[in-house]
Amino acid sequence: MKPLVSILIPAYNAERWIAGSIKSALAQTWPRKEIIIVDDGSSDQTLAVARRFAAKDVTVVTRENQGAAAARNHAFSLSRGDYIQWLDADDLLAPDKVARQMEAADRCGSRRTLFSSAWGWFAYRTDRAQFLPTSLWCDLSPAEWLLRKMGENLHMQTATWLVSRELTEAAGPWDVRMFVDDDGEYFCRVILASDGIRFVPDAKVFYRMSPAGRLSNIGYSDKKKDAMLLSMRLHVRYLRSLEDSDRVRAACLRYLHTWLINFYPERPDIIRELDELARTLGGKLEMPRLRWKYAWITPLFGWGAAKRAQMVLPQFKASLTRFWDRAIYQLENARSGETRASAGPA
Repeated sequence: MKPLVSILIPAYNAERWIAGSIKSALAQTWPRKEIIIVDDGSSDQTLAVARRFAAKDVTVVTRENQGAAAARNHAFSLSRGDYIQWLDADDLLAPDKVARQMEAADRCGSRRTLFSSAWGWFAYRTDRAQFLPTSLWCDLSPAEWLLRKMGENLHMQTATWLVSRELTEAAGPWDVRMFVDDDGEYFCRVILASDGIRFVPDAKVFYRMSPAGRLSNIGYSDKKKDAMLLSMRLHVRYLRSLEDSDRVRAACLRYLHTWLINFYPERPDIIRELDELARTLGGKLEMPRLRWKYAWITPLFGWGAAKRAQMVLPQFKASLTRFWDRAIYQLENARSGETRASAGPA
């Protein structure tokens, strides 16, 4: 009998997208699967939409809002699968995503190997998704994967991973303190427990460009900044536990410099802690640098205004991209509907 794959979907106020995510899970060509949706106390119609799909192999539960990490832990506690596929409620899986990774797992033979896949950004039209390869898109050892991630400021989207139950249990639960970067910290632990990462290029995930309120955005939230500091400390500890070399310390320092701007100058307490951490790595933090396209604002309006522009303008550009893509998506759907109507019954 083929292994059972559990597709776990935490959801919070995702009524616009969750039907598409569930459909992409149901469309998986891998024959043995179960789908578990955990509604994290949504205040919109997320639960009602999800319940339309409830069936023998589709479980829908709701609980009081406790955050994404707690919802993921609850979903895992309900699962029975030999392999775990995480899926956020606004993202999509290609129909053969799980099957291609399970084929790789069958050839590999180790339950401690972790499988990743290609992923692309999209807003509404998946056929326009942008798949931009990085240095993480290949087979890597745990130490090399974490070094590239931190030194080059890269990440692998949550749904790209396929994880055996053995490896999931070895990594431990999602950390409920993580109000931001919960997936970054969690998959560091999964990687630490693995014997290596196998990249499956033909397996694909579609990562939706969502508004700035999503979990990955820090903004001006002190709660998220405190969680990000914790995540950064843990990242450095995890990588150094695998290898404590000059190249690792240099990658960790680049990582600290990259994220420093999120705390400067509003949180001097965090800046001091990061500077102390940098000293243990043999370096010292410097004032964060703005990208060249925003640095010119500093002499005119001050560094703070330039930082706000660097944070806000890309979000505004992304909003315009979403608006335009949505308009074309709706137009294409309208034309498709007209074509079907004019064709009449078969």
